[in-house]
Order: sequence, then structure tokens, then C-alpha cells
Amino acid sequence: MEIADRRIATIHFTLFDSENKQVGSTYGHDPLVHMYGAGGIVPGLEKALAGKKAGDRFEVSVAPEEGFGSHHPELVQTLPRSAFNGAQTPSVGSKLLAQTAKGPLDVVVTGMDGDTITVDGNHPLAGKPFRLEVEVLDVRVPTAQELQFGV
Repeated sequence: MEIADRRIATIHFTLFDSENKQVGSTYGHDPLVHMYGAGGIVPGLEKALAGKKAGDRFEVSVAPEEGFGSHHPELVQTLPRSAFNGAQTPSVGSKLLAQTAKGPLDVVVTGMDGDTITVDGNHPLAGKPFRLEVEVLDVRVPTAQELQFGV
């Protein structure tokens, strides 16, 4: 059975940045279970999955516009340390949950200088190409529950 609209694909993948450094992997964890055509994964990967079958292995290079999108400078902010309300001072690389006018946003501390802390709400791969090595483990039709509620 091939991956097509509204079929369930179970895959493992390894993600590499533009410098060929491994950024993440599902190996050693649960594989990704995805209903094809429902979104929820980057468009470049979804397009590359079309027509694949269980046992297929492939690589796909994904451009920023088909991956995590553009880098948005407005999501980078330099804030006074006092904005952290007496909480333990984070360090560069710390992940925080910021409260914004549009709701919660995951941010990463990217810099600290004197009385200021810089945070970035962009995905680390926003505006950057990346590569995926993918293994298709299974392709099947969805259950009635998966059709109704998603995977």
C-alpha cells in the first residue's frame, strides 16, 4: 500500500541541519504516526512521502519555505532581566514559555548582556534548509476513530 491522502504512515526519521549536523531523530523513540494530507508535519516532508511504501528509505532536502518557514525578526526580543520576575536567571540555550498577546510562545535564550536577556521565538531551523533521512515502517488505512479525531 502506498502513502496517499488519508492513509496512516508510520515513519522514523533523522533530521540534519545545513551543516550536516544531526539535530533530531525518532530512532530510539516512538516513530512518527501521521495521517497523510492532514498537515501537522512540514510540507517538504509530506510531499516527499507521497507514493512511498513500507520498507522504503529515502532522503529529502527541504527548503525553508517548505520546512519551518521564514525567520521572523519580530520574534527576537531583548528584555530587561527584571522581566523575569525574580525567577532563577536563565542561561543561554534555556527554553522558556513566554506569555504574549497572542498566547503562549516557546522561546530560547540566545544571549545575555549585563541587564538584558535576548530570547528568540523562532523555530531553530526557521529560515534554514535541512535534510531528512526517512524510513517508512508501515502504511495503512485509518481507523474510524482516527478519521474522526486524527492521529
